[in-house]
Parts: sequence; structure tokens; C-alpha cells
Amino acid sequence: MYNKREILETIQMIEEQNLDVRTITMGISLIDCMDTDIYKSCEKVYNKIYKYAKDLVKTGEAISKKYGIPIVNKRVAVTPISMLVGVSGGDPVEYAKTLDKVANDIGIDFIGGFSALVQKGFAPGDMELINAIPEALAVTSKLCSSVNIGSTRAGINLDAVKIMGEKIVEAATLTKDTDCSGAAKLVVFCNAVEDNPFMAGAFHGVGEADCVINVGVSGPGVVRSAIKQLPKDASIAEVAEMIKKTAFKVTRMGQLVGVEASKMLGVPFGIVDLSLAPTPAVGDSVAHILEEMGLEQCGGCGTTACLAILNDAVKKGGVMASSRVGGLSGAFIPVSEDAGMIAAAKSGALKLEKLEAMTAVCSVGLDMIVVPGDTSAKVLSALIADEAAIGMINSKTTAVRVIPAIGKKDTDVLNFGGLLGYAPIMSISKVKPDVFIDRGGQVPSPLNSLKN
Repeated sequence: MYNKREILETIQMIEEQNLDVRTITMGISLIDCMDTDIYKSCEKVYNKIYKYAKDLVKTGEAISKKYGIPIVNKRVAVTPISMLVGVSGGDPVEYAKTLDKVANDIGIDFIGGFSALVQKGFAPGDMELINAIPEALAVTSKLCSSVNIGSTRAGINLDAVKIMGEKIVEAATLTKDTDCSGAAKLVVFCNAVEDNPFMAGAFHGVGEADCVINVGVSGPGVVRSAIKQLPKDASIAEVAEMIKKTAFKVTRMGQLVGVEASKMLGVPFGIVDLSLAPTPAVGDSVAHILEEMGLEQCGGCGTTACLAILNDAVKKGGVMASSRVGGLSGAFIPVSEDAGMIAAAKSGALKLEKLEAMTAVCSVGLDMIVVPGDTSAKVLSALIADEAAIGMINSKTTAVRVIPAIGKKDTDVLNFGGLLGYAPIMSISKVKPDVFIDRGGQVPSPLNSLKN
């Protein structure tokens, strides 16, 4: 139970420090929607999602009103659609249109799961879905797509890495009139998790229950405000302790929302993802937390160390507040979705190479990065390979969500709107990795994968 002081403290966090529940995401299994007739399968998909999620938005709004807690997004994640394509055949874009239609009909913000898991090779349906991704993202508005190309256990599928560089360019080109928004809804993973509530990478894993509610909390502004209360000569151990205490409070709020949503919707409560998810709003930035810890600006020397301390303290505090912590849980560093990251990139303090180093200790990876429109597909593939290598060797989730600015000048800014924000174009090395990418095949799993 909350006491009076904790309630007043939470109210202050919400009103002054941008505390919110970033998303309640309903995960829905579509295994029983498989059919050899793609149109029958699509009908089953629509009906099942509608049946379970038709009250998701209403429930989120009711909880928000009851407790005064902002719930920013309501989302749905489904079984990787490549599995359904493997049975039905046909054009996967039909599934994309079905998912987008039901998302619009029930009023949610995004739907994820137009996905394929190809870390160890291509199963029936995988290549068909991957080839359909650019068109699927171009003809839909709420669909998100992801592909897992590697894992610590399997190694890295370099053939898939090569293809995904090409698909990112295609997705950006087909949506160049909307600032290449297709690529902003496509993420390439290594070690993807099955219960991630955050887009664009959410899908409902095959090990999950038929339907669950997962919650993604946020609160960069709350953490920054807490650190600000400490004297400038406070030790780094004191800073870490303050972050832990704050993450505990934020996670408890997420647990409350998850349990309540589970009861109201009559489906099991899955996990709380306690990741610090920033927004472009002033005061809601992970970069500004790092600066409050003692950096002049995010991107300078010391940034990776501060991020590692932050990420670890967030996990430690959150785990004590809930027995259902999952997803990614840590700190996101998406450039376009973080006001401090945007400012650091614009000033030149934050470079792509520094961002890559930071991904070794953050929640995910190179997220919402805009690069010049003439960047070759193979350079993008090599960027994916680099990030996947960090994830594979370190047994952590890494990802790339990169947007080539097709038809834009290098001084332009791409604006995606809403939580996706806006971002300047960042320079990227044009040194050709073509021979490496063209080798193809399977990168062997590392020695540390042999844990049995």
C-alpha cells in the first residue's frame, strides 16, 4: 500500500517531472489463426485481436482517470507473422493491411509483430515476409516491423544482415515523402526478447501465454530531478543509490497499472519493462540524466561510464519493486526521441561512433539514427553487423533502427512526429565493407554461448 507521502511524491513526479506509463501492450498469440488460405487466416487474425483488444484503449483511459497516471500509448504485439506466412503462403502484405485495419478499428497507437526470427537461418515464410517489409510499412500507418538476425546461442546470420541493409533503404525510399517514416518503424535485433512492450521491436513470443498485458514505464525526468537534489560533491555511489530508489518508485507505479489492467481485461499480467524511455519533450531526456551526473554534454568522454552506472542502478531498483520485471529494462538512447541526444548530435558532441560504444551498456542499441540518404545498403548492413556483434559477445539485446534520409540535404532534419520525434542527419563512415558483407553465411556463436 502507498502511504500519504508516497502518493504526494508520485503526484509531483507526474505533474512536474514527466512521469508516465509509456505503454500498456497486449501480447496476443496468433498460432491458432494459421490457415492454408491466407484470406481465412487474415480473418481469424482480425477477429482474435479485436476480441481481446477491443477494450484496451478504454481500459487504459479508465486506469489513467482513476489513478491520475498518464498512460501515453496503448499497443498490441502479435506472434511473428512470418510463421503464419509459412503456412498460408500468399502476399504477406495482406497480413500487414489486416493488422493495420484492426489497429485503427480498436484505436490503439501501434501494432507490432510483422516480424521474422532468422538468427540461425530462414524457415518457410521468413524470406517472403522480409521482402514484403518495405511495401507493408509504406501502405500502413500503425504497423511496426522487426527482424532478429542474431543471438549469442546461434551467432549471426550474415545473409540476413545483408538483406536487411537493403530493406532499410527500400523502406526509406518508399516513404521519402513522409520523411522516410517506413525505416523509423523497422528495427533489426540481436538477442530479441519475447516480452518487449516497446515499439518498433515488440512481438509476442512463442513461449508466451495466449494473451498477456505487459507494461512499459518511463521517467527520465524523475531520475534527473532526484539526482539534482544531491550536492555536486556527492559520491558516485550516492548517485547510484538515488537512481535505485527512484527506479523502485517508478516500477511500483508500473506494477500497479499492470495488475489493474490485467484484472479489468481478464487476461494475465505479463511483465513490467522498467526502461527509461525518453521523449523529445524538455525534461524527459536520458542524455540530461547523464549530464546531471557530471558531464558537460552527452557524447563527451565519460558518457559510456555514466550510462553504465545509470543502467545498472535502474535494473537493481526496479527488480526490488516487482517480481515481474522483463522486456529490455534499462535506459534507451534513441536520438530522435530524446531532446538531450538531439542537442548533442546537433552540436557535434555526440557522434555515431560514441553512440555505438554506449550501446554496449544501454538497453538496446543504435536507435532512431538518421544518416545521409546516399549511404549504401552494405554500409547499413555493416552497421547492423557491428551492433549485432556487441549483442552476441555480451549476451545482451542490441538493435539498429536507422533511417537513411533519402532525398534530403545533410543539413536537413527529419521529423517523424509524436513520440518518434525529430533528428539531425549524422555522418557515417563511407569506407566500403562490401567484401565482408558479400561473404554471407553464418557467423559462429561465441565461446561464451556454451553454458550447458
